[in-house]
Amino acid sequence: MTAHISTVAFQGIEALPVDVQVQISSGMVAFTIVGLPDKAVAESRERVSAALRSVGLALPAKRITVNMAPADLPKEGSHYDLPIALGLLSAMGILPNDYLAQYFVVGELGLDGSLASISGALPAAMAANARGKGIICPALCGSEAAWAGEEVDVLAADNIIQIVNHFKGTQVLSRPHPALSAKQPIMPDLSDIKGQEAGKRALEVAAAGGHHLLMVGPPGAGKSMLASRLPSILPDMDAKEMLEVSMIASVSGEIRDGQLSAKRPFRAPHHSASQAALVGGGLRANPGEMALAHNGVLFLDELPEFQTRALEGLRQPLETGETVIARANNHVTYPAAFQLVAAMNPCKCGMAGEPGHVCKRGPKCASDYQARISGPLLDRMDIQIELPAVRASDLALPSPKENSSHVAIRVTKARQRQRQRFLDMGLPHLRLNAQAEGAVLEQIANPQPDALALLSKASDAMNLSARGYYRVLKVARTIADLAGHDEVQKIDIAEAISYRQQLASFSLAA
Repeated sequence: MTAHISTVAFQGIEALPVDVQVQISSGMVAFTIVGLPDKAVAESRERVSAALRSVGLALPAKRITVNMAPADLPKEGSHYDLPIALGLLSAMGILPNDYLAQYFVVGELGLDGSLASISGALPAAMAANARGKGIICPALCGSEAAWAGEEVDVLAADNIIQIVNHFKGTQVLSRPHPALSAKQPIMPDLSDIKGQEAGKRALEVAAAGGHHLLMVGPPGAGKSMLASRLPSILPDMDAKEMLEVSMIASVSGEIRDGQLSAKRPFRAPHHSASQAALVGGGLRANPGEMALAHNGVLFLDELPEFQTRALEGLRQPLETGETVIARANNHVTYPAAFQLVAAMNPCKCGMAGEPGHVCKRGPKCASDYQARISGPLLDRMDIQIELPAVRASDLALPSPKENSSHVAIRVTKARQRQRQRFLDMGLPHLRLNAQAEGAVLEQIANPQPDALALLSKASDAMNLSARGYYRVLKVARTIADLAGHDEVQKIDIAEAISYRQQLASFSLAA
């Protein structure tokens, strides 16, 4: 007899169906797994055998063959343990195969028959829902799988005995409920920052429109403090955004206790991170920091200290909103529509351009240090701002009355204006001004004649590229949304231009 159990293989965040075929036949005693299994899958025969023995179900002294179809699709991970175990129980006549055929099965077995948490429960449940099936998974992943939809039958068990008893009718496994993380991180507040009003304003504009932000300034100017407070002024994700982010987090194994979070991701990798760590890669083409920051913020502190190849890997995702990991035997695409926030010192010591500072290496040190950031990457930064050193007199001032909650209200209102504008235009896939391109951008910006004249004149004077021109227009549209302007006015264009010329003037001053 051959039993068939449905499970999945992960390719990016996509869960591809896999048919686990278990056959028990006469012949030399053996337990063979075929179908391109990796080391973890090959080792599952030991875990499955020990787990079944621990619950009093010894394997028959026959030839056991497990085939995972399609045979040319690589099978990776420990979530194949439970499908193989249930396939064996079905082939032995202990469980009815027609009942099991209604479910996708994922789960890792312990030697005592317990079920451990796995990565990818949410994408697996989504795949089951798309094919009109339920899902059997570990209890620790039940709340996560329940987010796939109320119509999905979710059986979440602590051990394999509970699954057997459920199908035997001696125990009923109740459907778990979707769970949101009740533990909210304590986020630092903008009111902690004294001085740097220009930096706060730039942060607000960047948050409102989803614009990429680069901050340049000496050590202690508050660049990292500003960046760490960006999450406190960002609105929570809606259901669609939360599902997209959670699918990536699930594949990466970053969801704890099956609880999802509505807070936007904030990723801050160390500057020693490799290209694979940022873009994604490895043997299993895992998502990198860019994909994990999807619908959130990727903060790169000490930007020039990152490897050049790693930084250049940012260029395509910043334009397309996705990362593509291409290998000889694998091709995986992850969504990566993140907001890039970067901080850097003007030179190696960080004091170039400061009044009274004299450097033996002179301006060449600053120019060489800044040259580690390529022109095309700089051109993709919508807002580029120079932050001066904070004076002692600023630190002696009382804390600002305006805190993050006040700024968050303005940011939320500006985002709502953008969202509604795109919906009225029949473009529901767009949410932020930073995502608008070409004719759509020109239509939503619609600058007044004097504003357009100022932008044209500034573009010629600053020698802006076509990308730079349109990015100024995007930022101006966001500034207008914050001010409640239906049309982009001259004052909006003027402020947006000021965010593109800071680095050029700084280089000359250095």
